[in-house]
Amino acid sequence: MTLPRPEHPNPQFMRKNWRNLNGEWEFEIDNSKSGIDKKLYLSDHLNGHITVPFCPESGLSGIGNKDFMNAVWYRKSFILDDFQLSGRVFLHFGAADYETVVWINGSEVGRHIGGYSSFEFDISSYAHEGENSVTVCVFDDVRAPYQPRGKQSELYYSHGCDYTRTTGIWQTVWLEFIPRNYIKSVKFYPDPENQKVTLVADLCGSDRLCADVKYNGKTVGSSFGESNGGLLTLEIPLSEKHLWEPGKGRLYDVFLKFGEDEVTSYFGLRSVQIDGKKFLINEKSVFQRLVLDQGFYPGGIYTAPSETALIRDIELSLALGFNGARLHQKVFEPRFLYHCDRLGYIVWGEHANWGFDHSDPSNLVNFIIEWQEVITRDFNHPAIVGWCPFNETWDYRGRPQDGRILKSVYGLTKLLDPTRPCIDTSGHFHVLTDIFDLHDYEQNPEIFRKKLENFPDGDERAWNPFPDRQHYDGQPMFVSEYGGMRWDKSQNSDSWGYGNAPMTEDEFINRLKGLTDAIMDSPSIFGLCYTQLYDVEQEANGLYTYQREPKFGEEKMAKIREIFSRKARIEG
Repeated sequence: MTLPRPEHPNPQFMRKNWRNLNGEWEFEIDNSKSGIDKKLYLSDHLNGHITVPFCPESGLSGIGNKDFMNAVWYRKSFILDDFQLSGRVFLHFGAADYETVVWINGSEVGRHIGGYSSFEFDISSYAHEGENSVTVCVFDDVRAPYQPRGKQSELYYSHGCDYTRTTGIWQTVWLEFIPRNYIKSVKFYPDPENQKVTLVADLCGSDRLCADVKYNGKTVGSSFGESNGGLLTLEIPLSEKHLWEPGKGRLYDVFLKFGEDEVTSYFGLRSVQIDGKKFLINEKSVFQRLVLDQGFYPGGIYTAPSETALIRDIELSLALGFNGARLHQKVFEPRFLYHCDRLGYIVWGEHANWGFDHSDPSNLVNFIIEWQEVITRDFNHPAIVGWCPFNETWDYRGRPQDGRILKSVYGLTKLLDPTRPCIDTSGHFHVLTDIFDLHDYEQNPEIFRKKLENFPDGDERAWNPFPDRQHYDGQPMFVSEYGGMRWDKSQNSDSWGYGNAPMTEDEFINRLKGLTDAIMDSPSIFGLCYTQLYDVEQEANGLYTYQREPKFGEEKMAKIREIFSRKARIEG
């Protein structure tokens, strides 16, 4: 079979010696969760087959089971030679939802909790020359209060704005062959004003770290330092200044060498700042014309069928005048973020917090560990201009959020990344936040404009829908969800959208223009996010269909682009 998703899963940290383990695996559903007791990890076969990295709910996996699955098992054989075993062998998982246990040749090598963050295990002492087996069990319960599920439906059927679930492995699995002394990780701190970059590397073993920075193949900076392991900081002046900007993803390539270990990476030279009500990128006010992207695909659910599909979603957004996206209720894969970096497409990093009980602090431990892994993995992406750990913290089974949870996660986010702003919870209910954002699906442009005209002066109750639960303290303003107009060409009465649907194409365009102009005309609002880029299953409020086809003819699509492309008042 053709290897699915063959590309390297993490362009920001690549070594030459790696092996993609996607493709056919043995597979078995374990709804009784008795597989460990039955010692399936010692079995030489499982009863079925699946195509990794697609989840068993998806058609592309070859399974297509839409029911709840409490646990799933995977098994695959692979061969290693003496050279590959001469150093370290790491087994990587892009993501698996939710609690993962891994065995090599029948011995447990590790466990991971979290459905969205990447993880790996050093399997060097468990593997041997010749044929080896990897067995994986993943437990999943989207209805558990400690487990963030995002937009995965907690009911049997998809409904409203919740969709088909994702169980088990849903991103690439791969092996990496590494020398004994190696580079664990690296962080880049770009400094456009002083035309330099600071590199902080975490190293294992003693040797010299050499860093070469190139732009379009030309060396523009280099540095080196000796290390006995641990953290090493290098400051690298750059002989050429090429700013990363929206629409212009100018990337510097970085070549790292630590003894025998060689890693390629990249960074973008850009800064992010808040200045009063303005959001500055490289000290320039940039109006964020964002669209809601939920990262669902008809064939693969959470997993794009190909790298081309990842790129296509960005291109579809840019074609309508957007300069970025809210990556909504899902942690997107590094390969997607790479193309955002490359194309100059600004995004907000968000966790998939729906389903998580934010009223009970005892649930916080799993959330914090996974969110820390997400920030650490994605820190270097210039396209990410801010973090948003929570979205709409509605009461959980009648219990309001515990504000200490939001404060704790906000504080952790700022400690891990002081270079970007953090929205504590998008929309509501804010506790401690760098940006005050609103979700408003008012469908009448005149009423919508009057609300925004009252911001930030006047009666807060005129524009803040929950003044009893959140209070504005002078932060920059962002309308991070609006629109959501249902437009279903199939005339399916079961399709879903916000408010009353327009009756004609002209009514749709006029309403879109009225709502969007109301935001762009405000001197105090730095960005918008329209709901949404494409339909997802029964939710039919996208500007494209779920299959990524335009919903309108060329003339109307050009008009939509004109609406979102105009200059906003705050940019003046």
